[in-house]
Amino acid sequence: MQQTLWFDPKKIFIGGAWQDPGNAATIAVEDPSTGEVVGEIGQASADDVDKAVAAAQLALEGDWGRTPAVERGRLLTRLAQLVKERAEELAFLESTDVGKPMKQARNDSVALARYLEFYGGAADKLHGTTIPYQEGFTVYTLREPHGVTAHIIPWNYPMQILGRSVGAALAMGNACVLKPAEDASLSSLAFAALAAEAGLPAGALNVVTGYGADVGRALSTHPGVDHVSFTGSVLTGQHIQEAAARNVVPVTLELGGKSPHIVFDDVDLEAALPTLVGACIQGAGQTCSAASRVLVQRGIYDEVRRRMAEVYAGLRVGPAAENLDLGPLVSAKQKKIVSDYIVLGKSELTVAAEGVIADRAPAAGHYVAPILFADVPPDHRLAQEEVFGPVQVLIPFDDEAEAIRIANGTDYGLVAGVWTRDGARQMRMARRLNVGQVFINNYGAGGGVELPFGGVGKSGHGREKGFEALYGFSRLKTVTAQHG
Repeated sequence: MQQTLWFDPKKIFIGGAWQDPGNAATIAVEDPSTGEVVGEIGQASADDVDKAVAAAQLALEGDWGRTPAVERGRLLTRLAQLVKERAEELAFLESTDVGKPMKQARNDSVALARYLEFYGGAADKLHGTTIPYQEGFTVYTLREPHGVTAHIIPWNYPMQILGRSVGAALAMGNACVLKPAEDASLSSLAFAALAAEAGLPAGALNVVTGYGADVGRALSTHPGVDHVSFTGSVLTGQHIQEAAARNVVPVTLELGGKSPHIVFDDVDLEAALPTLVGACIQGAGQTCSAASRVLVQRGIYDEVRRRMAEVYAGLRVGPAAENLDLGPLVSAKQKKIVSDYIVLGKSELTVAAEGVIADRAPAAGHYVAPILFADVPPDHRLAQEEVFGPVQVLIPFDDEAEAIRIANGTDYGLVAGVWTRDGARQMRMARRLNVGQVFINNYGAGGGVELPFGGVGKSGHGREKGFEALYGFSRLKTVTAQHG
């Protein structure tokens, strides 16, 4: 790894100190661009999880639990500044771990700092209420932290997701135990080092690296955990919710999607076209909110297909450092999953266009060319299942009713994009789409740190980002005083 690190990636961070995992085992860090092993991280165990939860509990009983909201905000703001100072190094770690082009990894560094700034500013702004009641009573509510919060994050956007999850939890005064994905832990470990430098009290943030089957399971089932936040697959989310249910603790789940663009015949196609493609291929398609379905009204279907095909034919895939349109997928396992979907599509569907893998891309890298399929039946597997790769499908529709039926016709409900200049139609579509976010004539809104994010159906429940995340990472207490 061509960078001098300011932390030891083979250690875990518990109680404000770096320590060796109890079993002294490690996990190889692979660069997806080359397929080469470039380092190691520590492989923690259930015993390490016990120590991390105990450290978080001690923090709540000690300095962190006594830290007022305004000071929590100052600490997060200080941490945001350190993230900015280390932005390029953090982006390099993310790019090396995940395989995303540096230009995208830099955006993730910016987003992490922005989450910390937002929650730093919000920490002392979440107030209780007074409730008019009977004569002789004063009733008010308090917002209090859950206590120890577990954060199990995926490998596709480690910095962004720890920012929106851990940032909000810390702002509310929770003590966090973070378990990053074994495929991408470097930026989380770097974040722990910066948090210590910022002055975060010992135990307020703990980071344990390792496999989901060991560390993730131990954390989600731990009786000392008071809230679990998870982003990842539906199957793993189901297991985590079942585990948390045994301890009767709340869970926030963000589980993915099969999100549609819905393109009507009055669209400003010139303005929409870059986003119609970009919202699918960002992160090499490894994005929960990727707009992998494009529903197009028949009157403009042929034109949209032709224009999107032209864009796809010019897309280039290569090593992360080269800053092409796409980088590699995160692992050989993910490449196999996506490649199998593409083989299926090529055997049953029409290929509208396909990008190219650069000649200089290392043969051992995990590269997949982005591909666009046309005339896809709404019930086809590629229109129903989350591929988590650069695979996009075109589906024609006739009218609003059919568009709604197709858009809502999957198990997921995370995000939808609506492209039309008709204001009344915009409002009708926004109300009828069964998703957590609707973007009208845009998609993603530049990340939108302030915008509540989450899904319905198998996309999960609970909300992250914005003030809604603070509500989720707190519990409401009602106080009733009788004074005559």
